Amino acid sequence: MENKKLIFSGIQPTGTFTLGNYIGAVRNWGPLQDEYNCIYCVVDMHAITVRQDPVKLRQATLNSYALLMACGIDPEKSILFIQSHVKTHAELSWILGCNTQFGELSRMTQFKDKSQRHPDDINSGLFTYPVLMAADILAYNADLVPVGVDQKQHLELARNIAQRFNQRYGEFFTLPEPYIPKVGAKVMSLQDPTKKMSKSDENPNAVILILDDKDTIIRKFKRAVTDSDTEVCYREGKDGINNLMTIYSTVTGKDFASIESEFAGKGYGDFKLAVGEAVADHLEPVRTEFARLSKDKEYLKKCYTDGAEKALKYSQRIVSKVYRKVGFVDKG
Repeated sequence: MENKKLIFSGIQPTGTFTLGNYIGAVRNWGPLQDEYNCIYCVVDMHAITVRQDPVKLRQATLNSYALLMACGIDPEKSILFIQSHVKTHAELSWILGCNTQFGELSRMTQFKDKSQRHPDDINSGLFTYPVLMAADILAYNADLVPVGVDQKQHLELARNIAQRFNQRYGEFFTLPEPYIPKVGAKVMSLQDPTKKMSKSDENPNAVILILDDKDTIIRKFKRAVTDSDTEVCYREGKDGINNLMTIYSTVTGKDFASIESEFAGKGYGDFKLAVGEAVADHLEPVRTEFARLSKDKEYLKKCYTDGAEKALKYSQRIVSKVYRKVGFVDKG
């Protein structure tokens, strides 16, 4: 790999990405490939901390892999693989777990949240998966990790684990820094614009999935919650319109002032239709490429097999040194 900083990022295979995932994170990953060495991963091992249907998980993993490619990640430029194909993640996770304090994991807010959501399955994987997340990052000695607000605590833990390891065994791990993208607006629910758009939302009209067809996208935007006013302008108290303006601005490149003048004297109906059409047109190349890739199973398999080989070769060098540092006998 070239002498550039290394970025690592993983995404769970939990269904189709939302417009929020796409605008806030995934669409920014493609352009990073020219500036950084990029390693991207579908984290299927993380997915099983909650119960999964094996058939659906397998399909969702393949779909997520194809979607990342459709969104601009080039397996020739980046290392793109499926987590369970690369054994070093699990191997390093055990060693890092032995360098992580029980109290640190007890303070993880996502463990508390998921335990409440899945009270019948509070398994030890749910408790220790932040250690596996640290292993995902440290297996490549990543310099940067793109993180949302809900992942900052996990990155901080990865830094603490790396620091503790370095103090015990000598300087070795890079302390990963958060990568905050230059762009990446926060997309809110179309039905409750005070909440983030989420694929777990029970109301399908609240969420745009990036594989929704044009008619579905337009229909969902037509039903978007706004307010009793009629003016398309960005200001406090107009959460619904502010959200639609943010989305429209992101997919068209127009600033808020241009949008306000474009829709001066027009009603919300015209604006919602325009946003729906702009989003559908913006996502059309992604849908088309995803459909093409999904049919070409041999090519997909070649990509994820090659990706896993590259990831293993890269991470094996680091994990082998970790084994030596902690005192394991070389197998020769």
